[in-house]
Amino acid sequence: MNTAPRRGGQVIIISLLIAYVLTIMPLPEWARDWRPDWVALVLIYWCMAAPQRVGVGVAWLAGLLLDVLHGALLGQYALGLAVTAYLVLNVHLRLRNQPLWQQAGVVMAILAIHRLLVLWVNGVIGHPPGTWGYWLPVLVGGLLWPWLFVVLRDLRRRYKVA
Repeated sequence: MNTAPRRGGQVIIISLLIAYVLTIMPLPEWARDWRPDWVALVLIYWCMAAPQRVGVGVAWLAGLLLDVLHGALLGQYALGLAVTAYLVLNVHLRLRNQPLWQQAGVVMAILAIHRLLVLWVNGVIGHPPGTWGYWLPVLVGGLLWPWLFVVLRDLRRRYKVA
């Protein structure tokens, strides 16, 4: 049993809040398709780095807030983020030991599954699928992963998030 006090919960919350701000920040029309899934990316990092603190429950709550922010069907993004967290938690030990370029490939696959689940729910409720631009955030997320990983890792180390 670990009796050491947990530190850095504020860093996790603030990083998720910044991800929400980046998600709802207005962008020019041409750049909207290129916006990565910031909340999913930050959630993937924290599930990988601190799986004892950030898991499926946190992902579900984060997804519900994302549902409210997007005005989507309640539970749509929650389902996607919960499955995302579950997948990351199942491979986090192997994923942490991979080079960043291989992590980026796995992150892209997980982001694609997340987008596929959201697309499936949209199809079930009668919203037609969008254009191929719907999949651009997966590519952008994979390209941003190495930099986001380094930034969040430095924050985790600086504030001793356990």
